[in-house]
Amino acid sequence: MNIDEFVELARTRRSVRRFKPDPVPDEYIEKMLEAARWAQSGANAQPWEFIVVKNKGVKDKIVAFHEEHRRRAWAIEKTRIKELRHPAYTDGIKPGSPGFKNAPVFIVVCGDPRTIQASVLITHFLANEGGPGAHFLKGIGNTTQIIHLAAASLGLGTQWVSVNVCLEASLKKLLDVPDELAIHTIIPVGYPAIVPPASYRREREEFVHYEKYDQTKFRSGDDVYEYLVDLRLRSHPSYKHYIKEDKSKE
Repeated sequence: MNIDEFVELARTRRSVRRFKPDPVPDEYIEKMLEAARWAQSGANAQPWEFIVVKNKGVKDKIVAFHEEHRRRAWAIEKTRIKELRHPAYTDGIKPGSPGFKNAPVFIVVCGDPRTIQASVLITHFLANEGGPGAHFLKGIGNTTQIIHLAAASLGLGTQWVSVNVCLEASLKKLLDVPDELAIHTIIPVGYPAIVPPASYRREREEFVHYEKYDQTKFRSGDDVYEYLVDLRLRSHPSYKHYIKEDKSKE
């Protein structure tokens, strides 16, 4: 793969929120996880652990836990003005969500925080790349991103489903995850049921600086607010497909 092919892969990767029920070959999952194990991590700590879930009963329970999480999220999201609400929560919780419920495979990304001891001791006391333990989270983020790219190279779709502390507790009990580990992300994997629209990205000229920060590119508070409102409008098309499906079930 040359650089142009890699950029095209990164550019065309999409977050998929509706999946076909078609099974994903085991060899595809193995290739994705093989790629993931080569991710960067602080001091090569390799904190990641993966749980591959195919059993429908287990997946249904994960979806049910996620639905409860979404109800909590809506309770907070509705305190925002509507223009800034996340597209999935503009008008509340739609029945039948989330869209990833039909994905044939879930990859649950876990991490072992004890591995942060691989890094030099000072990182545990001073703010370092975001604070103590940040390099651990970045390692988890790196391996997760590689899974998404690997899936896209195989013609598969994925979604990044974040896990908060409430959802994590339920998942740990269901999946028998030891207390010492953390669960960070669920990655639904499958063949896309729809072709997601093109994804918006800022132009490079807006955020790339040379030699020093270009103050003419600094955004005021009002600029960031307007950007966020515009971003929400741009994001709605990515969600409208499964939202329409949910409304049909009302």
